[in-house]
Amino acid sequence: MSRELGKFLYLLGPATMTHPFSPLTMEQKKELSSNAQHIVEKGKGILAADESVGTMGNRLKKINVENTEENRRFFRDILFSVYPSICENIGGVIFFHETLYQKSKTGKLFPELIKEKGIVVGIKVDKGTVPLAGTDGETTTQGLDGLAERCAQYKKEGADFAKWRCVLKISDATPSTLAIQENANVLARYASICQQNGLVPIVEPEILPDGDHDLQRCQYVTEKVLAAVYKALNDHHVYLEGTLLKPNMVTPGQACSKRYTPEEIGIATVTALRRTVPAAVPGICFLSGGQSEEEASLNLNAINQCLLPKPWKLTFSYGRALQASALSAWYGKPENVKASQEAFVKRAKINSLASKGEYMASGVTDSAAAQSLFTASYAY
Repeated sequence: MSRELGKFLYLLGPATMTHPFSPLTMEQKKELSSNAQHIVEKGKGILAADESVGTMGNRLKKINVENTEENRRFFRDILFSVYPSICENIGGVIFFHETLYQKSKTGKLFPELIKEKGIVVGIKVDKGTVPLAGTDGETTTQGLDGLAERCAQYKKEGADFAKWRCVLKISDATPSTLAIQENANVLARYASICQQNGLVPIVEPEILPDGDHDLQRCQYVTEKVLAAVYKALNDHHVYLEGTLLKPNMVTPGQACSKRYTPEEIGIATVTALRRTVPAAVPGICFLSGGQSEEEASLNLNAINQCLLPKPWKLTFSYGRALQASALSAWYGKPENVKASQEAFVKRAKINSLASKGEYMASGVTDSAAAQSLFTASYAY
C-alpha cells in the first residue's frame, strides 16, 4: 500500500510544486516519498541505534561491560540479528558511522543484514551540538560542512535515510528567538542536502525535558519551534513528502510537581502537531526523551487513541526506550543473547501496537521497562 501511495505522490508532486527551480527530479521525488512511506508503514517504527562511542560506553558501564568496539558490535549484533519477522514492527534502523561498517557474527555487514529483513537503513549525519554565542547556554548543531559528500558516500554504502538532531531547552528565558531560528535553518539546510543526495531526512528538533515546566508550557514551545522549522523547510524548498519528523512528545518537565495522564499528553501532543505540521509529511516518529520503556509506549498509545484527526502516521523512533530491557537482559554474557533478543522483540511489538493505538497494558511491568531513562542535558 505504501509503495502505491509513494507512486501516487510522485505523480502528483510535480504538479503541485510551486517552486520553479526544484532541485529534485521526478525520479528523486519518487524514491524519497516511497522510502519515507515504507519506514512508517502501519505498525512500524524506527530503532535508533546511532549512539556515539561515548554514549554507548555509558550504556555499557551500567551493566559492567567494557566500552570496546567488539562489545559495541556484539550488542548491535544482538539487535540486528533477531528474527526476520521484526520487519513487521521495525521499518528503519538509524546507524552510527562506526556501526555502518561493522559485521555480524556471520561476517555480513550490518546494513546488508538489515536490508535483507526489508528494513530501511539510516545514518546519523550531524556532528553534535556546539554553544550558540549570545544565548543562555543554548546550542546549535554542526556538520553542514562536507555534508553533501558524506551523504553521497553513505548512499553508496546502503543508507536511504538520515538523521540530524537539534536541541532546544525550556527555561524562563529559553528557547530564544535566535536559537529557534538558527536551529530551524540548520535543519532545513540539512534536509535539502540530504534530499539532493537521495536520503530521506529525519528532521529532529528536540525540546529537552529538563526543567520544572508544565504541560502547557511545553505545548506552547513545541508549537513555536515546529512552526519555525516548517517555515524554514518551506523556504528551502524541501520536498515534505520525502521527509519524516522526529519531535519530542508534549510532556511536562522532569521536575514538574504536577503529574499528567497519558491521555492529557496525547491530546496536547496531537494538538501541537495539528497546528504546525503539514499533512504532506508522511510520518511523525517520536523520540522517547528519557521516558521509561513502558511510559514511552503508553504515551505513544494515547497519542494514537486521541480522537482528533491525524493526517500522518504517528509512530516511534526510540533508542533507550527500545534497548533498555535488552541491555539489562544481556548483561555482557554470551549465554544471555537469546533473552536479550526476546526482550528487544517484546518491546518492539509493544510499540508497534502503540503506534496503532492498540496496546493494552497488562499492569505488570518488569523493573527494566519501568526504570526512568532520563539523563540531564542528554547528548549523543
